[in-house]
Amino acid sequence: MNQIPKPIHIINVPLDLGASRRGTDAGPSAFRVAGLGRQIREMGYTISNETDVPVPAMETRKTSNTKTRFKEEILAVCEELANHTVGALEAGEWPLVIGGDHSIAMGTVSGLASHLRKSEQKLGLIWFDAHGDMNLPDSTPSGNIHGMPLAHLLGYGDPDLSSIHGVHPAVEPENVVLIGIRDIDQKERDFINASGVRAYTMRDIDQLGMAQVAREALEIVNDGTAGFHVSFDLDGCDPEVIPGTGTTVPGGVSFREAHLLLEECAADGRILSLEVVELNPFLDLANISAKRAVTLIQSALGRSIL
Repeated sequence: MNQIPKPIHIINVPLDLGASRRGTDAGPSAFRVAGLGRQIREMGYTISNETDVPVPAMETRKTSNTKTRFKEEILAVCEELANHTVGALEAGEWPLVIGGDHSIAMGTVSGLASHLRKSEQKLGLIWFDAHGDMNLPDSTPSGNIHGMPLAHLLGYGDPDLSSIHGVHPAVEPENVVLIGIRDIDQKERDFINASGVRAYTMRDIDQLGMAQVAREALEIVNDGTAGFHVSFDLDGCDPEVIPGTGTTVPGGVSFREAHLLLEECAADGRILSLEVVELNPFLDLANISAKRAVTLIQSALGRSIL
C-alpha cells in the first residue's frame, strides 16, 4: 500500500445551492453512515480533524440573480472552505473534502493554490466529471453555479468567484485535465476547445483505456507543479455504479475504471488532496452510492488489492 504520510483532515461542505435539485446537502451525512471515517482508520490512517463548514439552507434564502444563483452564499462558503483547506495544509494535514455540489471546488482549489503560491509553486488539477463545468455566467442555460466552477478556477467569469482567497487564476490550463466528460453544452464545447485544458471524453477512454488516460493525465498535472488535486464528481461514473447523484448521464466510467484512475493517482505519490462531490442520498438505493464512493476514496488513499 502506497500510503500518504500525513494525517487526514476531513472537511464536510453540505452545500446544494449550486444545483437545481435539492439533496447534495445530505452528502456528508451519507458518507458518515457509510463508515467513511472508520474505513480510513482501518487503513492505518489518523484522522486528525473533521470540520463541518456551515451552509445556509436554500429554503431560508432567495435569489433574484438568474446568471449566478445564490452567488453571495456560495462565495461565502467557498471562502470559508478555502480558509480551512489552507489551515489543514499549514498543519501538515491532507485535506479530504466531502460535498456538497461541485461549486465547492472553487473553495478547495483556491485554498490549495493560495497555499502553494506562498512558495511560488503551482497546482495540477484532475477534474473527473460527466460535465465540463466550464459554463460562464453569460452563457449558462440554468444559472446553476455547479456548472461553472472550473471556468472560474481558470480565471474566467464572475470576478468574485474567479478570485476566491485572492488567487486569479487558481490553476493554469496546461496543468488541468478533464476526465469522463460526455454531456457538454454547445457554447461550453467551444470554450473547452479554446481553453487549453486537456479533455478526455468517454470516447477517448474507450479507445485508449483508463490506464493510458491516467498515465497521460498524471504527466500533465505534474508538469512543473508541486503536485495535484483530484476533484471527483460522482456523476463521472456510470449511473449503474453511482445512482445517487442528481445529474446522471448514461455511458459513464465503470467502477473498475474509476478505481484504476484513483489507484494510479495514489501510486504516483504526488496527490495533494481529494474532494468527492454531488452525492445525493435522496436519489440513491440504500446508500449504495456512498458505500461505493468510500471504497473509491480508499483507492485514492493507497488501498491496493494485494
